[in-house]
Amino acid sequence: MEYDEGRVMGLLRQRGLRCTAQRLAVLKVLDETPHHLSAQEVLSAVRQDLPRVGLATIYRTLELLADLGLVARVHLVDGCHRYTAASSGHRHQLICSRCGLVVEFGECALSGLTETIARRTEFAIEGHWLQLYGRCRDCRRGVALA
Repeated sequence: MEYDEGRVMGLLRQRGLRCTAQRLAVLKVLDETPHHLSAQEVLSAVRQDLPRVGLATIYRTLELLADLGLVARVHLVDGCHRYTAASSGHRHQLICSRCGLVVEFGECALSGLTETIARRTEFAIEGHWLQLYGRCRDCRRGVALA
């Protein structure tokens, strides 16, 4: 996502939500960071500008922004979450189960499958979310050498 404060403010107002300094700070941190962050890492970065913000506020803000589609939530194998600014377009993640590296990719061959499932189940499918787990090249090399 290219951080556009005006667009974010408009979306929040459209949903009847306030545009707070904390919400804008979280989005700015995620937009400026090239990798996925934990809530604690987001907190540390946001506290550079807003030293009094608490972890509970960060968690609530991340969940709200994820629900609005402004933040992407990545579920790791250990049950923890990491966050990043939502990319434009349809994206999925590859997640290394050893080091936690997250790589996004845009290719998606599921549209035919979701159409078939929708017809078969009479479900109105509104979207899907795919995460693939495995070992990245560096971790595979480390395993081979160990």
